[in-house]
Amino acid sequence: MTNREPSAAAANPIRDLRKSQRITQAELALDVGVSRQTIIAIEQGDYAPSVYLALRIARVLGGTVEELFVDETGDKK
Repeated sequence: MTNREPSAAAANPIRDLRKSQRITQAELALDVGVSRQTIIAIEQGDYAPSVYLALRIARVLGGTVEELFVDETGDKK
């Protein structure tokens, strides 16, 4: 287990909001125009989306970029 895993599991607003709305990764990917693998990488913290993509994700999920994206320290970006 790496140090990153617990923090990623503990705070993942994108995954939490997506699941609460019963949206699959594939559906979110289709709605924002990217691959499912891109959504997986974003949720795992392996990929930082462009501002444009972050805005599309936030709009689809009904949140704001500030609510959905946090940096490594847990602070909102």
